[in-house]
Amino acid sequence: MYILGVVVSFGVFCIKEYAWRAHDRPPLVGTVFRMLKNFDEHVEYALAHRTSRILFLGHSELWTSDPEVIEHILKTSFSKYSKGDFNTQIMKDLFGDGIFATDGKKWRHQRKLASHEFSTRVLRDFSSAVFRINAAKLAEKISSAADNRTTVDMQDLLMKTTMDSIFKVGFGFELNTLSGSDEMSIQFSEAFDEANFLVFHRYVDIFWKLKRFLDIGSEAKLKRKIEIIDNFVMQLIHQKREQIKNGRDSKAREDILTRFILASEEDPETMNNRYLRDIVLNFLIAGKDTTASTLSWFFYMLCENPIVQDKVALDINESLEGAEEDNNIENFTARLNEGAIENMHYLHAAITETLRLYPAVPVDGKIADEDDILPNGHRVIKGDGVNYMIYAMGRMTYLWGVDAEEFRPERWLVNGVFQQENPYKLGPFTAGPRVCLGKEFAYRKMKITAATLVHFFRFKLEDESKEPLYKVMFTLHMDRGLHLYAYPRSA
Repeated sequence: MYILGVVVSFGVFCIKEYAWRAHDRPPLVGTVFRMLKNFDEHVEYALAHRTSRILFLGHSELWTSDPEVIEHILKTSFSKYSKGDFNTQIMKDLFGDGIFATDGKKWRHQRKLASHEFSTRVLRDFSSAVFRINAAKLAEKISSAADNRTTVDMQDLLMKTTMDSIFKVGFGFELNTLSGSDEMSIQFSEAFDEANFLVFHRYVDIFWKLKRFLDIGSEAKLKRKIEIIDNFVMQLIHQKREQIKNGRDSKAREDILTRFILASEEDPETMNNRYLRDIVLNFLIAGKDTTASTLSWFFYMLCENPIVQDKVALDINESLEGAEEDNNIENFTARLNEGAIENMHYLHAAITETLRLYPAVPVDGKIADEDDILPNGHRVIKGDGVNYMIYAMGRMTYLWGVDAEEFRPERWLVNGVFQQENPYKLGPFTAGPRVCLGKEFAYRKMKITAATLVHFFRFKLEDESKEPLYKVMFTLHMDRGLHLYAYPRSA
C-alpha cells in the first residue's frame, strides 16, 4: 500500500504540473527519473534553457546555469535558501550535523570555528608538510611501476594518498592506505567511498525510506558501511582524547581534531564525540574526494594534451631554480614551499581548467524557504529545490566562448599571470557566505602533488581509444579508474 500510495501521489502531482504549466515558472523538462541518468544530460538542459524544472516527489527541482540566478541564490537572497529538510534527511546518516548538511546555529558555529582554524599558520605549515611527505611516497610508488613498465591506476593511488593526507591533517593519525599495510584503514576507506555513493542515490530512489525502515537492499548495505565508519572514527576520537589528557600528543594543536577537541572544552555538551565525528568527517569528505577526483581528471587531460603536459613541466622548472637537475624526490618536494607553488601560474591554470570541465562537485543546490522571484523573472515556490549545474556550465559557449569544450589553460592567464573568474560562473568552490573555506588548502594539496609527479614523470594513457566514464555521485569519480603508464621524465 505504501508503494502504491507513493506512485499514485507522484502520478497525480505530475499530471497536475504538466497540465498547468504556469507561464511564470521555469520550463518543465522531465521528472526525477531523468535527474541522475548522467551529468551530460544536464548539458542538454542548459543548452535548451538556462533555467528549467523537473518534478520530484511533491515538489519541483529547478536547474540553472545562469550566473545571475546562482548569485541570487548563494549571496543576494542567501537568507531565503537553505539545505532544507529534504536534503538534510537524505544526507544526515552519513554527514550528521556537519557543516555541509546543516543550517542555522550549527552551521554558523562550525563555520566560525573552521574559519579560524583554516586561517592559522600552524595548520597551513602542518598540512603543507604532510602534503609534501605523501607526494614523495606517491612518486616512489609510481617510480617502481615505471621501472617495471607496469600501469598504475592513477585514480586509485590519488584517492589513497589524499585519504592519507587528509586523515593525517584531520585526525593526526597515519592511515597508510597507499601502502596497504593496515587492513582496518583499508576497510574504513572502502566503506567511506561506498557510503558516499549509496547516500547520493537516495535522490533517485523514491523508496529509500521504506528500505531503511525494513533494513533491506541498498539501505541495509549503507547501514553496515556507516557502522564501520562510525566505529573507526569514534575509536580515533577516544584515542586522541586520551593522548591530550595524558600529555602524550607531542604535536599538540596541529591536526584539526585536536584543535576542535580543545575548543570543545568550552562547550562540552554541544561538542560531544558525535558532534566531533560529524565535523571532522565532513572535512574528510570535502577534502579527500574533491582533490583526488580533480587530480584524476587533471592527469587524464594532461595525457590527452601532451603539449600542455610539457608546459606544466616547464612551469615547474622555471618556478624552482635548479629543478631540472634535481632528481631526488625528497629533496625536490622539500623545496615546494608556499612561495614556489604560488609562482606556478600555468600549473594553477591547468588545474582550474580541469575544474571548469570536470568539477569535483558536478551539481549543487539549495531549498527555497519562502516564495521568491529569480533575476530572470521565474517564480520560485517555497519548498522548491534550486540547483546549479556546475558540470554543464563549464561547457556553455554563452559563458566561455566558442572553445568552451576545449581544454585550454591559457584562458586563465594574462601576461603569464593567473586571473580569477566570477565565482558564480565557475562554481566548484561555491560562493557567497558558504564559500568553501578550504579552497586555498585544496589548491595547495593539488599543486604539491601535481608538481611532484609531473616533474619526475611523463604520463600516457594505457588505452588511448577509451573515453573515460564517471560515476553519478556527490563527487565526479572516474568509473573503472584511470590506468596510465608513467615514464621517467629524465629518460
